[in-house]
Amino acid sequence: MSKASRRILSVVLLLAAAIGVLVACQRFVVDEEEVQTQPVASPEEGGAVSRDPMPEEAMSVEALPQGQAAEPEGEVDWSPRELSGQAWISCSLDYREGDGAALASLEREALREGVEACREGQVVRVRYTGKISPEFTALVQRVTVTADELGIVHRVLDLDSTGGQVEDAIRAGDWIGNHHWTLWVREDSVCHSACVFVLAGGDSRVLAGRVGIHRIIRLSSTATSRQELNTELQAVYGTVRAYLERNGASPLLADVMKTVPNRSLRLLNQDELAAYGLDGNNAAQDDLDRMRLLAKCGDDFMQRRDRWIRAFEERCRGEREVYARNACGLELRRGLGFPDDTCPAESPLAEFNAVEPTLGAAADATAGGDDPAGAEPVPGADVAAKGSPDVDGTAGGG
Repeated sequence: MSKASRRILSVVLLLAAAIGVLVACQRFVVDEEEVQTQPVASPEEGGAVSRDPMPEEAMSVEALPQGQAAEPEGEVDWSPRELSGQAWISCSLDYREGDGAALASLEREALREGVEACREGQVVRVRYTGKISPEFTALVQRVTVTADELGIVHRVLDLDSTGGQVEDAIRAGDWIGNHHWTLWVREDSVCHSACVFVLAGGDSRVLAGRVGIHRIIRLSSTATSRQELNTELQAVYGTVRAYLERNGASPLLADVMKTVPNRSLRLLNQDELAAYGLDGNNAAQDDLDRMRLLAKCGDDFMQRRDRWIRAFEERCRGEREVYARNACGLELRRGLGFPDDTCPAESPLAEFNAVEPTLGAAADATAGGDDPAGAEPVPGADVAAKGSPDVDGTAGGG
């Protein structure tokens, strides 16, 4: 081969490599037209505020089986606190009927009085509007302990928050993850800034409202240069990444947050929420549950459960309201034989087990009123027929 030919070949190979790199990178570039941002009145109003980094040993607790009392009473702080936001306690999962009784106090007696009425339906819904704060974390912890004392195994946190303190969001999120909460952001609600970290902790997340992110603010910063500020923030973002990873969310979310000025807000679309592990079933909890459920409930249960998850993603995620998504999911689960006779508490949407008969009409109306037995085939059924994901962790069926 001549020297000129070798030069031409080298140029062609370099061009091919450059094109390959550009194509690969293009997969991770979000179309600017698809990115939604909005201004915020003040970065301190809600926001993602960091005060002091958390000690590593305080960041996580060992997960407990569902329904088991979370911690001895003495380990939850019951010292007097005033709510920094507003909270309501309801035994109904149909929020169109209201949010229940306003919670006037975080005292033990007030909480027990509010939660005790939910014994029959085996589910308590907490509607919270306000900042993510130490008082919010105390609310979640105290409701959990009270519900456990009363034998109420299902709880739903119905959130509307513009953000707050990062460290409190992480504490609350870890507690939520270890005590089996379902999280909602309704169509009339938002979850911005630090609130997004709370979402990572939920066993299941149903998100119809706006979810937005921006940079973390260091209120206690002593930095006088970008380099000093970056050093401080690296410690905070390191804590955030570790928290996201252990709760099945993507640590890349922390990197995206860095690029959004704290006076702006980047709104995440449905695909991004799913990609960052913030919407739907929690991937870490799914992995944790798989072996236990296979042993307790059997292979047929797992195949039907996997079919339901796929069908819910395909058919129900497009609904614009939380109640409509729930109604869609209830229709699907009836067609797949849930709640299961052997494992009702482990069935999809188990929080509806005792209250579903009262929601049947609404579910049928939302879904068109068709009998599930005569409805069109459930999406994903052909995939599920090939078998559930393998026990060793390799996914079966795409």
